[in-house]
Amino acid sequence: MSALYSKMTAQELIAEKEILEKRYNNFKAKGLKLDMSRGKPGADQLDLSMGMNNVEGYIADGIDVRNYGILDGIPSCKKLFADLMGVEPKNVIIGPNASLTLMFDYISQCYTHGAGDTPWCKLPEVKFLCPVPGYDRHFTILDHFGIKMINIDMKADGPDMDAIEEYIKDEAVKGMICVPKYSNPQGITFSNEVVKRIAAMKPAAKDFRIIWDNAYCIHDLDDNGDELLNIFDVLPEYGNEDMVIEVCSTSKITFPGAGVSALIASDNNIAAIKKRLNAQTISYDKMNQHRHVQFFGDADGVREHMKKHAAILKPKFDMVLRHLDKELSGKGIASWFDPKGGYFISLDVMEGCAKRVGELCKEAGVVLTSVGATYPYGIDAKDSNIRIAPSFPPVEELDLAAELLCICVQLACIEKLLG
Repeated sequence: MSALYSKMTAQELIAEKEILEKRYNNFKAKGLKLDMSRGKPGADQLDLSMGMNNVEGYIADGIDVRNYGILDGIPSCKKLFADLMGVEPKNVIIGPNASLTLMFDYISQCYTHGAGDTPWCKLPEVKFLCPVPGYDRHFTILDHFGIKMINIDMKADGPDMDAIEEYIKDEAVKGMICVPKYSNPQGITFSNEVVKRIAAMKPAAKDFRIIWDNAYCIHDLDDNGDELLNIFDVLPEYGNEDMVIEVCSTSKITFPGAGVSALIASDNNIAAIKKRLNAQTISYDKMNQHRHVQFFGDADGVREHMKKHAAILKPKFDMVLRHLDKELSGKGIASWFDPKGGYFISLDVMEGCAKRVGELCKEAGVVLTSVGATYPYGIDAKDSNIRIAPSFPPVEELDLAAELLCICVQLACIEKLLG
């Protein structure tokens, strides 16, 4: 039976520390070089899509995909994403390999030309709401444009809606950026109630935009995955069709460096984005769009493919969770969420200990996501959140890394208590 560290005497903590230090030093002696810093697919996952390279032909939908033209994507690829996301093909634009580019370009468009109102660059201040902990690259985009980021705490069913509804009374608050299904890093899926409250919002800013980064829309770990309410089914009830820009991609379905992305939006937003695209590009990679359609066939083909990913990923997630439960449960020093999909496990340790955990792990050969990266400006005020990325390391390496992480958490917390 685990004992609460906070209830242990100094002598008991010192004795526990000595045991943990022996285990830790054994790990250091192994000379490990393990990486759990980014949510990259493992090599075995990338192998699943190698058959795409065998696709032949270059005519799709009667179009020679080798040539110029078709600004918003070939019809068959638009339909593939439309069927996956539950929208009409006319509301889909097929983009480059990464949805990150689509998000950056849309924020840039709002910044220089506005979203139906004054360009954001001409305003004294622009603010965005950021559910935290969150995705560091979202924060990097906003910071690049000098947009002030406001932390919104995540709850078990999504972001704190009471706080959001208060903040949007400020006309300088122009948007929110979020991962609504299997949030990065916590793995939380927004509840139906939260999605409906978001869809019903009446912000003071008429050009308020939500970047709905649905990166893990079909990334379930098994057949009992979460269901996310389609916000585009709800927005028309409140006349808010133009409020949401949704993005997704095949980055963690096929190849992260050579996938296909998609943007989903209202008729008005699609028209505005296509006007900008007409100045930006002739077309994105139609041959790659064609490869993806030929490889999958249809949306069901994509879903079947994702079951193969799940078969590789679930044992890795289960392994990390077993270590957390075995080593940290009942000690009052850490908490975590058991996700049903996505790419991360979010670990919250005792306040003031996360950076020390990162240091200890690095000294012993395990690299974690930089502590603080899951918060705007790299500042985790509580110094408690650690993002675990189980996907990339082989199982045997992950086993070692997870055990070492748990040892480091315990050591850092004991040091804090003895402080």
